[in-house]
Amino acid sequence: MSTFNKIVESLALYADTKKDKKSLEKFFQVYSGGYGEGDKFIGVSVPNQRKISNQFFKETSPDDIQNLLNSEFHEHRLTSLLILVKQYQKSKKFEEREKIALLYLNNIDRVNGWDLVDSSAQHIVGPYVMETAKFDILDELAESNHLWKQRVSIIATFYLIRQGHYIHTLRISEKLVNHKHDLIHKAVGWMLREVGNRSLKDELPFLNKYAQTMPRTMLRYAIEKFEPELRDKYLTMGQRK
Repeated sequence: MSTFNKIVESLALYADTKKDKKSLEKFFQVYSGGYGEGDKFIGVSVPNQRKISNQFFKETSPDDIQNLLNSEFHEHRLTSLLILVKQYQKSKKFEEREKIALLYLNNIDRVNGWDLVDSSAQHIVGPYVMETAKFDILDELAESNHLWKQRVSIIATFYLIRQGHYIHTLRISEKLVNHKHDLIHKAVGWMLREVGNRSLKDELPFLNKYAQTMPRTMLRYAIEKFEPELRDKYLTMGQRK
C-alpha cells in the first residue's frame, strides 16, 4: 500500500462525517459565495491530523504530497502541508529544503484556505526566502490578485518577524493595506501587531501613515495589544475617513 493510501485510510478512521463535518463546513464558509465555496470535509480534527503527519512524514514522497494536495478534501490537503512543514524543519540539506519549498510554491493554488496558509506559510516560505534572500517571492505573491497567495505573502513574514526582520512585513502590508477581503485585513493586522509586540517604533510609523484609511478590522487587529490611551488614539484616527 502506498503512503498516500495509508494516510487517506488513517484520516478516514478519525473522520466524523456528521457532527464535525457540518461545523467545519459552516466555519470555513463552503456555502455559495463563501471564501471556501466548494470545499469538502470528512471531519477530522487538527490534533488528529498532526498525529497522522507525525506518523508518516518520514516515508511520504513528493508524489504522495502531490496526490494529497490534489484531493478535494480539506483534511487531505492540510495533512499534506503539515507533513511538508515537518519535512522542511527536519531537513539538514539546503537542496532538500529547496525542493520542498518549490513543491509548495508550485502548488500554492491548493493551499486554498486560511488555516492551510497559516499552518504552513510561516514555516516553509518564510525560512526559504530568508535563507535564499529571495524576498521578491513575497512581493510577487502579494501582487498576484489571488486571495490565498496574498495571505501566504503576509503570513510568511511571521518567520521573519521572529528573526527580528520587520521591513518585509511592513513592505507587504503596504501592498495589501487597501485590500477588500476581510481575511487579508485580519492577516495584515495580525502581522502588524506581531511587529508592534517586538518593536513599537517600527509599527507606529506605518499606523501614523495608514490608520485613517486602512480597513477598520485591520486597524483593530494591529492595535489590539496597545495600552488603552494609545489604542484609543489610533481608533479615533481610524474614524476620520
